[in-house]
Parts: sequence; C-alpha cells; structure tokens
Amino acid sequence: MSAIFEMPIPSETLTQDEISDITGCSRKGEQIQWLHANSWIFHKNKAGEPVIGRLYARLKLAGITPAAMTVQGGWLPDFSTLK
Repeated sequence: MSAIFEMPIPSETLTQDEISDITGCSRKGEQIQWLHANSWIFHKNKAGEPVIGRLYARLKLAGITPAAMTVQGGWLPDFSTLK
C-alpha cells in the first residue's frame, strides 16, 4: 500500500507544542497575549489553553485571512478565461 495511506492524519487542532513554536511562549497566558496581539482567532479549552484550528493556522501563516477569502454570496471560481 502507498505510504500516503499509512501516514497518520494530524488532529484538526494544533498541539500545545505547535502553539508554543508559533508564539514563542510556553505559558498559556503569554500564548494568549501573543495571539491577541497578532490578531489570531482561537478558543480556550476548559483548562484555559488556547485551541487553534489547523486549517486556520495554515492560512494565517501563509498571510491569508478568512475575511479575504469571502465575498458576498460566497466564493466562486472565475470561468471567464476558459474557452
């Protein structure tokens, strides 16, 4: 079987280690301050730790904001150049 099917699928949310790598902070209070200061959208779990979606983090790190991806009525492909 192909190796791609044998790879584990990562969680839909970042691990605490990944959040520490992004923020440069190991304490949850400092991580939350950094996330607020850099306009990241996140949730807090019951333990007060920041929870960040993996897809959101990938877009944010690529410089794409969710607001930039939306247009009135939703996103539509541009077929005008096709013949």
